[in-house]
Amino acid sequence: MTTLPGDLVEAANRCLVLGFDGTTLPGQLKQLADTGLGGVILHTRNVAGRAQLRELTDELRSLRPGLLVTVDQEGGGISHLARAGAPETPGAWALGVADDIALTSAVADSLARHLADCGVAVSFAPVADVHRVPVNPIVRTRAFGADPGHAARHVTAWVEATLAAGVAPCVKHFPGHGSTAVDSHLGMAVDARDEQVLREIDLLPFRAAVAAGVPLVMTAHVVYPALDAAAPATLSRRVVTDILRVELGFQGVVVTDALEMKAIADGVGEAAGAVAAIAAGADQLIIARPDPELWLRCRDALLDAMACGMLDPARVVDAARRVDALAERFAQPPSTDRGAGPALGDVGLLAARRAILWKGLPGPILDPFVVDLHRRPKPALEWARSDLVTLVREVMPGADGVTAVEGPVDVAGILRRAQGRPLLIATEDAELHPWQAATRTALLTGRPDALLVATGVPDAETEAADGLCAYGRGPANLRAVVEALL
Repeated sequence: MTTLPGDLVEAANRCLVLGFDGTTLPGQLKQLADTGLGGVILHTRNVAGRAQLRELTDELRSLRPGLLVTVDQEGGGISHLARAGAPETPGAWALGVADDIALTSAVADSLARHLADCGVAVSFAPVADVHRVPVNPIVRTRAFGADPGHAARHVTAWVEATLAAGVAPCVKHFPGHGSTAVDSHLGMAVDARDEQVLREIDLLPFRAAVAAGVPLVMTAHVVYPALDAAAPATLSRRVVTDILRVELGFQGVVVTDALEMKAIADGVGEAAGAVAAIAAGADQLIIARPDPELWLRCRDALLDAMACGMLDPARVVDAARRVDALAERFAQPPSTDRGAGPALGDVGLLAARRAILWKGLPGPILDPFVVDLHRRPKPALEWARSDLVTLVREVMPGADGVTAVEGPVDVAGILRRAQGRPLLIATEDAELHPWQAATRTALLTGRPDALLVATGVPDAETEAADGLCAYGRGPANLRAVVEALL
């Protein structure tokens, strides 16, 4: 690494948003904070309780008052602050189904007020992607829907409510991750649609968010050949500077999705990706993996690139200036004493109830046998998931059931155990998981009277059958299902 003036080292450090392990601060993170670290991103691994979290965020700001404390807090199952008492709320899809802008605002406000109380400055929400491809494995119920105008209205409401609470919202994943068939955590996703379609559909919610004053936009690790065939959006000057900055007029902070995601790490690599992202127009780089060696490798890549002329130092200084402007506005948490309002948990359950769609229920379903088929949680995202069997038993101790996250499932054994009871078959995104669809079909062959419950995006069979659609799998969604059964 070539030695550079201290102001350029500090500017490079300002471009980093780092994840760390445990509930105490590692020494290397403290050292980086002393030389200008821009931010940290919290995960469940950093949270033991509400008081502990506030002590941690206060300590972080004591290291550097302008340090931005950030978190992924979308609602639904994506709630890294569940241990700190985060409100249980449905995800975006359920809010889109309820389609009440005031309700969406209230949910966003409840989450933002909790963040402010915990000392968190930046919420990496809402998702502004438009879910258009049935086999999309990553967006789904994180989006407000499949219609761009509908999504734009709810994105605007979320952004405005979060800003009003004194927390910085961030829309993601620009210019849209809703029409891919690959999860960019696991590989390179490609969206091959033409430019006009991208502009008419995917850009609309982002335009609305910019108009609403959103202070951060997160980029997608997705290649859009119609926009730039050579690089994913995160590393594309055409996407970040020409479209987001110039065309949409966004002047806030552009932050990348995590650089250790496979779309970057298995492509150009994290360090080269850090340089390319800043050169393309990004201002901050998320490195969520708690790996000090990776932190420094990415930071040193920026310094080396400036030293050898590959990266204009003025671009790094400009990125640091944008981060400083954001920190001046949001780094210190606002007072949470804003008068009377709805209890934080109540609005989330109310929203989940409003989203439930049911038909064909014969009346209260008492002491059912519940078969809960769902996918494994995504470890980078989901920490606030529940199972339906446990929640049903909480209100009906005589209920029974099984939970499965992969096949094969003992269908014959389930049918024997369920004799004489109502049978509920819950699935999550069955069209993506053939074992769920196969299990459901086999169970329905033996019990055609069974009721179906869809906890993700419902497929055609679930929507046509008697039962319920929850449009999400957060705890609030599943509690609303249990209430509907009663």
